[in-house]
Amino acid sequence: MTVSAQPATLGLPGTDTLRDRATTALRRCGAAGLDAYPDAAPGDGATVAARTPLTGAVLAHLPATTPDQAEAALADAHRTFLTWRTVPAPVRGALVKRLGALLTAHQEDLADLVTLEAGKIRSEALGEVREMIDICDFAVGLSRQLYGRTIAGERPGHRLSESWHPLGVAGVISAFNFPVAVWSWNTALALVCGDPVVWKPSELTPLTALACAALLARAAADTGAPPGVHHLLLGGPRHGELLADDPRVALLSATGSVRMGRQVAPRVAARFGRCLLELGGNNAAVIAPSADLDLTVRGVVFAAAGTAGQRCTTLRRLIVHEDLADRLVERVAHAYERLPLGDPYRPGTLVGPLISTAAHTAMAEALAAARRDGGTVLTGGDRRFADEAPDAAYVRPALVRMPGQTGIVRTETFAPILYVLTYRTLEEAIALQNGVPQGLSSSIFTRDQREAEAFLAADGSDCGIANVNIGTSGAEIGGAFGGEKETGGGRESGSDAWRSYMRRATNTVNYSADLPLAQGVDFL
Repeated sequence: MTVSAQPATLGLPGTDTLRDRATTALRRCGAAGLDAYPDAAPGDGATVAARTPLTGAVLAHLPATTPDQAEAALADAHRTFLTWRTVPAPVRGALVKRLGALLTAHQEDLADLVTLEAGKIRSEALGEVREMIDICDFAVGLSRQLYGRTIAGERPGHRLSESWHPLGVAGVISAFNFPVAVWSWNTALALVCGDPVVWKPSELTPLTALACAALLARAAADTGAPPGVHHLLLGGPRHGELLADDPRVALLSATGSVRMGRQVAPRVAARFGRCLLELGGNNAAVIAPSADLDLTVRGVVFAAAGTAGQRCTTLRRLIVHEDLADRLVERVAHAYERLPLGDPYRPGTLVGPLISTAAHTAMAEALAAARRDGGTVLTGGDRRFADEAPDAAYVRPALVRMPGQTGIVRTETFAPILYVLTYRTLEEAIALQNGVPQGLSSSIFTRDQREAEAFLAADGSDCGIANVNIGTSGAEIGGAFGGEKETGGGRESGSDAWRSYMRRATNTVNYSADLPLAQGVDFL
């Protein structure tokens, strides 16, 4: 693990410099710069504040999408669907191929905006944009592989088959922590599957959304695709409610908290729409006695402290065999104390800011609850640079030894807190791993093949993602991403996740001169 010296001060540039950086990136992507927007909000809820967690400063006030504009966007998306669904899938793939090329050309610009709005360190911001490019590559290949199947039927002279067709308008609600990648996972697949997209990004990351929308508009113009294949809704919860309630939205893919999912899912179900939910995670790693400690420490520290603990796949529970616990905890604590915290643009920084001071408040409350439950904070949890950046939240990742899986351990806190639990038997470890409401990602570090296979078995981890000798974060786009239980059950990205964006038809063709009935029924 490469680390550099902990900076004594942040040394961040001023707000004007950050605003200029955003303007440059936006213009290069084809969007308007921040100088096109007013310096102050009108105060009537008609704007969205573009704020940076680096300093807490507001960079611009962007006009929010009005209800009339949102309605017009949905109507246009639905009209576009009626023609886009008839375009051959490989031709639809050409649009996504062009988008991938534009993303490649502008990956530095998008990464700048991701760092500015989400606070990610440079390597993680570039990695997120790389995921966008990869999913475009995947979707382009997929555009020639939307396969159905031929089925063995029971009636002579008949052919039984399945085919897949475009579903309709796909609504996408994305979260701040992956402001561009999750949009691309959904959008690239939806477009090749024949579905226009209406996107409501997080209110915390509107600038990245403007850049992405501009690049896709350029790709559509370059390939002759209709502009109505994509619409952007900037604003608050009312747009999410519109997507949940409107029957023209055939699929709503929503990424966010369990609380948000509890609000969205019943509304979509009430109109018999289709939901794809990717909600909270409370991810655990089981550390077996045979684990390679060097490998384990590296995997644990990145999974727990990467993105300042603000990934849905962040490692939040460390379940360690009691014979190994003291040694491992000492090494993880030592690594934590050496993690450079500060300006995410600065080379060598490994931990940037939390998204807001409210996130720090939630973290402090969780640590207080852990102490009340008998936990011991071994390192971290303290805020840095508060005098220099009072409206930002730079917090050292916390390592907490817990006596058991108490209420706060069972709760996802979207901050860098890693709870350490111990176990005696593998059965006990798996029970602890499964003993939370969430079911997104999990892992085991072991050199024992029996333990590894037991963890992956039907009675092992109950998560949508189960890894061996790798952390809980860092999923590849080739595999379906998502989880079970309160994580929502949805799957995005690779494998056969494309089926969520299409409808299945079972087809029977009678090419005989007879009409035998199924199950041998004799009728007329």
